[in-house]
Amino acid sequence: MRKWGLSTHAVILMLLLVLVGCSQRSGGGDDNAKPSGSPAEPSGTATATPADSGSASTSTPDAGSGEKVRLTVYSTIGELKNQEMMKSIGAAFTQENPNITVEFQFPGAEYENILKVKMAANDLPDVFDTHGWAVIRYGNYLADLRDESWAPNLTDTIKPVVTDKSGKVEALVLSEAKDGISYNAELLAQYGIQPPATFEELMAAADKIKTDSKGQVTPFFMSGIDNGMIGGFLDLYATSMYISPQQNQADALLDGSFDWNNWTPLAAKLLDMQKKGYINKDALTAKYTDMPKRFAQGKIAFVFGAPSFADDVYKVNPNAKIGIMPLTTMVDGDTPTFSGGERYTMGAWKDGKHLEASKKLIAFFAKPENMSTIANATKLPPGLKDIASQHEFSPYYDQFKDVRVFPYFDRVYLPNGMWDVMCKTGTSLVSGQTTPAQFSEKMKQEYVRLRKQA
Repeated sequence: MRKWGLSTHAVILMLLLVLVGCSQRSGGGDDNAKPSGSPAEPSGTATATPADSGSASTSTPDAGSGEKVRLTVYSTIGELKNQEMMKSIGAAFTQENPNITVEFQFPGAEYENILKVKMAANDLPDVFDTHGWAVIRYGNYLADLRDESWAPNLTDTIKPVVTDKSGKVEALVLSEAKDGISYNAELLAQYGIQPPATFEELMAAADKIKTDSKGQVTPFFMSGIDNGMIGGFLDLYATSMYISPQQNQADALLDGSFDWNNWTPLAAKLLDMQKKGYINKDALTAKYTDMPKRFAQGKIAFVFGAPSFADDVYKVNPNAKIGIMPLTTMVDGDTPTFSGGERYTMGAWKDGKHLEASKKLIAFFAKPENMSTIANATKLPPGLKDIASQHEFSPYYDQFKDVRVFPYFDRVYLPNGMWDVMCKTGTSLVSGQTTPAQFSEKMKQEYVRLRKQA
């Protein structure tokens, strides 16, 4: 017993010594030092390294205090020239606010996974792109921006997308997505075709192009390698079939009562397009990167989605004429629509240590001259009203400014994980390995399973 008592006293004494040592360290000035072994920042870079990004805000000065502040900004912008454009606006902000530096991260394909990890740790960047999920996924992590001076100027089509039921504005929308159909304007003029308004007219145009060109022009391009093109077609037209008509299935999809046999006609239309030769014969092996060259050479008439490939077309054919049009109707009595919402945004992490500086940065990007720069660089409509832009698609966005814009179908009406199911099963349908009815059954099974996991 005595031995046990001595040992206990010794252990207590050791613990006291450890606690004293810890209290001495906590008062030192080394708490904010970079952990040993973490990668060094590349010299001259304007982008934070992944190791730095999680600890971006290490002190709590006000934006105007004169004390140095570093803001990290995460963005989904992929084009190098547009990344440089964002950095240049950030540099202009720092010129006006010398105590605030701005460091950008452009993680590319890993963006979503990185942000999910950061959400789980409640350790997000000061400012980040919500890439279509401002309310649904990131709402609990974002500061309310409704009182910012730019907030009342959000466009009528984008405001509902980034505003929750309580009126909280989640993010500044730099660029608004409006996905419909991109088309080769010269080809349509050559074959005397007006941009179609209904799906039947679109199929008639496809048949005319295929027939009159003797198969030299493919009406539609899709890629099984980059199967988001096939999934994108289904996602766009799911809105036209089930959401945009006056009599729709929106409530049934939200409450889980949707009859998935209704998916079969949509799948059948895609398969019919493939069987009639309206889709490129090498759809299963072609890559998305094959498309711009063919488009530039006049071998493709229509591409579902936005003309984000335009600059690659111009590299091959500087004189190419690309048009954009809303998505055609699928149901009698309906009107054409766009699918979209957020494309590029800036939201502020509500628990960030530099929240006021973050809001100040976002307000700087919201200045009309900066929004115009972004619109002209991305060739997308801005998310604020009365922003001047001059690029080849501006007349189209002006022409269709009153066309309804619906959020992407999968983001609202399908549980997380269904996008991948739709893309892969759609590709299997085009390959002949899956029937339309089997596609519907697969969608039903995964919809039920993933809703339970949500």
